[in-house]
Amino acid sequence: MKIEEIVELTPKELLARKKELSAEIFNLRIQKQSGQLERPHLIRVARRNIARIETVLSRKAGAETAK
Repeated sequence: MKIEEIVELTPKELLARKKELSAEIFNLRIQKQSGQLERPHLIRVARRNIARIETVLSRKAGAETAK
């Protein structure tokens, strides 16, 4: 997910996407422990997407309090 796509989402959609990514990371970690994970880089990608979402959420929260 690119930052441009994330910025366009509403805070409610961002929170839902963050929850989905957290569940995805959980499932990927389980697969990694059992030796079934074929693409381990997906864990890093999901963590970075969560960080991007949190950054946009904090920016939007700051913009609302500045009003």
